[in-house]
Amino acid sequence: MYVGRWASVALTRVEDMVRTTLSAAESRRLALAAQGFGRPPADTVVTRSLSAGINRLGLLQIDSVNVFERSHYLPLFARLGAYDRTALDRLTFAKRGPYLEYWAHEAAFIPRDDLRLFRWKMDAMRERDAAPVRIEHVTRTESVRRELHAMLRAEGPMPASAVEHESNVRRGPWWGWSDVKLGLELMFRWGDVVSAGRSGFERVYALPSQVLPAGFLETAPARADAIRELVGRASRALGVGTRADIADYYRLRSDDTAAAIAELQDAGELLPVLVEGWREQAWMHADARVPRTMTTSAVLSPFDPVVWFRRRAERMYGFHYRIEIYTPAPKRVFGYYVLPVLQDDTLVGRVDLKSDRQRGVLRVRTAWQEDGAVLDAERLADTLRRAAAWQGLDGIEVTDRGTAARALAGALGVPLVPHLAADDADAPEPATTDAADATV
Repeated sequence: MYVGRWASVALTRVEDMVRTTLSAAESRRLALAAQGFGRPPADTVVTRSLSAGINRLGLLQIDSVNVFERSHYLPLFARLGAYDRTALDRLTFAKRGPYLEYWAHEAAFIPRDDLRLFRWKMDAMRERDAAPVRIEHVTRTESVRRELHAMLRAEGPMPASAVEHESNVRRGPWWGWSDVKLGLELMFRWGDVVSAGRSGFERVYALPSQVLPAGFLETAPARADAIRELVGRASRALGVGTRADIADYYRLRSDDTAAAIAELQDAGELLPVLVEGWREQAWMHADARVPRTMTTSAVLSPFDPVVWFRRRAERMYGFHYRIEIYTPAPKRVFGYYVLPVLQDDTLVGRVDLKSDRQRGVLRVRTAWQEDGAVLDAERLADTLRRAAAWQGLDGIEVTDRGTAARALAGALGVPLVPHLAADDADAPEPATTDAADATV
């Protein structure tokens, strides 16, 4: 536990009690409530609820892997229950919709108005891309970028695949982008182009003037003001967190985050607290409250804010988590695309799910109970039934691999089926993001 001194100690109010400490369980309940868990699912999730869910989180991380379901659909399902995915598509894929993409955490959907909070990041990325170690890409694509700018101005928004150019040829698998794709991504990072929705899950690029109000990015707040706003939003979304937790949410530098935390603490928006078992100092958002109980049952995306910062997940939930899609099949421990299982305020297990749409079956390729945890197989079975129905799948099958497989199959009332070599054969799709560029 952190035992350092603060220049001034602010007292926190939790459920009308003055306190400066949180137990480990209280910190989990507080964090999950801040993330939108613990509310009974609505019979019908309307578009307004989807917008409120995104705004509470601040962003939805995007990932190209589509085994069970694409990542950005899962956080809202975990919190709200089944919803119409085309309704989320209308919010996020439209040319001038209320949400667009940028490098927020990783590539993510963010509220359109929030793009101005990242204007400073666009400038920082342009400066970093001019460094000697990166300048080759900038120099090589200079003429292509000029042509792309002229093409977008003349023809309007388009994805990289629609560009007819001799340089639009991949240079290899994975990150072997063509010069056209590389040029567009550089322009996207710098704010020379912005996202205009998606087409077939491919990002559509546009000039800012084609999708944003006149002068939109030019009226962005100053760097320090924008970072302070992002730190405040991250703190609100997390409920309680260390400096590293808060910085990771929007991939901010540690020193910038520390300066913003100090200002927000002075303003009374962030309150320092000691959390049982945490070595570092933590801060709690002034509006956060600790619910007396936390009742929820969900499977989480690997890129859900509850677990996306692996150090926080391990510290807060005792949950050691690494995604294994890039691990060779023989070396995988838990499975190809394993989703954490959340029950109440505890991560109790993990399941490797695949939506087999040809057969109409949700296949549980592995099911594991965490050491020392108690996984309620009946509750997990209900969660998976809802997930299968949401995916339009009629049945669920469970393979015989994993410490929770037998109990889960029993709760579902289905026989165990053999785990097959094909269950480990998935290969990830070529990456659509460059994680090395996330923090500036």
